[in-house]
Parts: sequence; structure tokens; C-alpha cells
Amino acid sequence: MDLNYSDEERAFQREVRDYLAEALPTALTDKVRKGTRLAKEDYLAWHGILRAKGWLAQMWPEEHGGTGWNAAQKAIFDEEIVAHAAPRVVPFGLNMLGPVLIAFGSEAQKAEYLPKILNDEQFWCQGYSEPGAGSDLASLRTKAVREGDHYVVNGQKTWTTFAHFADWLFLLVRTDPDAAKPQEGISFLLCDMATPGIEVRPIYTLEGEHEVNEIFLTDVKIPVENLVGEENKGWTIAKYLLTFERTGIANVGNSKAAIRGIRDAASKQSKNGKPLLDDPLFAARLAQVEIDLRALEVFNNRIVASAGAGKAPGAESSFLKIKGTQVLQETTDLMRRVCGPYATPDLPEAFDLGWNGEAPGPEYALRASRRYFNVRKTSIYGGSNEIQRNIIAKAVLGL
Repeated sequence: MDLNYSDEERAFQREVRDYLAEALPTALTDKVRKGTRLAKEDYLAWHGILRAKGWLAQMWPEEHGGTGWNAAQKAIFDEEIVAHAAPRVVPFGLNMLGPVLIAFGSEAQKAEYLPKILNDEQFWCQGYSEPGAGSDLASLRTKAVREGDHYVVNGQKTWTTFAHFADWLFLLVRTDPDAAKPQEGISFLLCDMATPGIEVRPIYTLEGEHEVNEIFLTDVKIPVENLVGEENKGWTIAKYLLTFERTGIANVGNSKAAIRGIRDAASKQSKNGKPLLDDPLFAARLAQVEIDLRALEVFNNRIVASAGAGKAPGAESSFLKIKGTQVLQETTDLMRRVCGPYATPDLPEAFDLGWNGEAPGPEYALRASRRYFNVRKTSIYGGSNEIQRNIIAKAVLGL
């Protein structure tokens, strides 16, 4: 694999940089740099900027409005949006449901939902985890009973990111409680969040953010036409979707930007009269995470290249999920140590409330604590790292 960018890819990199420098509003990048909460309108504005350029649906084939990018172009784009302090693309509709509908949806479903996802007419969230079914997702208990031309759904979903923003929900439900194996009785449904019987309650995470929620479903009627694939065959779809989610969790671009920030900050902070970057213990720890990230980047590009050739990410995505979250967590811990007492948990709250005075410490410290606490969850969501090791042992090593 050639790890050097070609002339064409470097030209693409310049194009991305030039477009972001021109099109990204300063108000949006300021929020990202300071770690200020983003509203739904912020994400929609960012999606609109990418859509205007044709760069929004990066995981879709061109015939459905996708970019047609190769692995190098996707890697370049991911790195540049982080370097320019752009928000992330919200993945649920674009990078998760979209590929599922393209692979498993009916022609009517593709015609109905793909254009609306691409145009942000529908903001989606994911209903997988439940209070008793997180990493052991196959034990989910949310039940769907068919009554005529509807399924009647009762149950609870949890850790549902952006459910308070969402217009639609894709969810896993149990349609055959008597199946021989729990995986064999699960179906994949699409649900309008305006349907009667849906209640969303906030969950506040360690850093004080309202990003995730609980969803309670009481006698919710979902049309049978909103079933994706076959009834009781949703587990195959669920696994397919999770490989895309886990690949996205690798966060190579974020981790590369984080290391650049750590190096810059550590060169300005002193220990015993010398830059922290010169401390041998700190330098060794930083070097190790850089080595891990470089290996992760090469592996990630291989997986993205395979996906670009029409192959869905397989069990290899579990490697990306494990190492990607470990590297990301390590970078936030290193930055927290660089910032020291300035990395206070409630400092970003002052900026959320509109305080416009001088920061009591360096600007890079504003989000250090919030980032540290936020990414503790990354080794759990998308299937915990322990579960990923089991998948690797069975599917890759044959144990």
C-alpha cells in the first residue's frame, strides 16, 4: 500500500482546505474550538455547507448522491475538517442508515428516505441499546406485535444520541419471542418520532452534556411498510450497520489533531523550568500513542479502501473500534495532564452561558476536561471493547 499521497490526492487536499477556509463560518468554528455545545441548527448548517459542494454522503455510491471518494480522499477529508475545527457529520442517517437502505431496503424505501436523509429533511437517531441489552444486544426486549398493517411496539431504548433532535428513529425490535436463538427473532424498523406513544427523556453524561437520551415506546404503531428487509432477519442488518459505526469510531482525524494540539501545548507548559515536551516520561508516552495512531491509520485506510470497492467492513472493524477508542482516550488524558489545574470541569460552562471575558488559562484548556470525560464512553458504545475482542476471537482467529 502506497502511504504517500499522489499529485491528484494532494490537489484534492488543497481543494478541501480552500473550500473549508472559504465556507466555514467563524461562529461555528469558534464553538468547536471552545467545546461549546452545538445545537441542531449548527449540525444542519454544516451539513448544508458540505451538501452544497456534493461532499455530504461520503459512504454512499455516486448513483445515490454519494461522493465516490477513494480511501485516501476520505482520510484527507476527515483530517482536514478536524484541522479546520468543523463539526462532525452526524452519522446516524448518512453513514449508518443510508448504507443499510442501499443494501437491504426496498426500492420504495430507497426512493422515500435516501433523498430526505441527503437533504436533511429527516434527522435520524439509532434505537439499539436497552437498559438490559447494551453490549449483549441480542437480548433486547422491546417487542413488536403485528396487528394488521401495523406493528405495535412496546419497550425502552437508552443511550440514544440526539433523540431530542431527531425526526425519525431506526430501531431493533423483537418480533418472535419464541425463536430458537435470540438473534433469529429480531427485526429492523423505521419510526417517525412524532408517532403517539413515544417519550424522550434526557440523560446527562459525566461532563454535563445532554447528548444521549432514553426513549420509552408505549403502544407505538409503526406501518409494516417500514420494516427493512425480512421480518425476524434484522440481526443481519444490525451487524452490517454496526460495522460502519465501528469503523467511524476509529476517529483517526480527531486523534491526529489532538496529538498536534498536545505537542503545541506541551511546548508552552513547563516542568522544572523546561518545556513539558522535554520531560522523558511525558515524551515517551506521547511517542507511544503516536506509534499506535500511525498503525491505526494504515489499518483504517485498508478498511476504507475495501468499503470503497463495495465490501462492507467486516469483523476487522472491531480492531478499529478497540484501538481507535484507546488512542482517543489516551490523547484526552495527555492533554488534561498538560493543562493541569486549568482543565476544570465547569470552565466551558461559563462560555456556554455567554461569558466573553478572558479565559483564566490558555484557550486549549477550555475543552480539555470536557473532552476527557466525554470520551470515557467511547470504549463502551458501538459494542464494548470486551465484546469486540470476543468478535475478533471468533470471526478472525477462529477460537
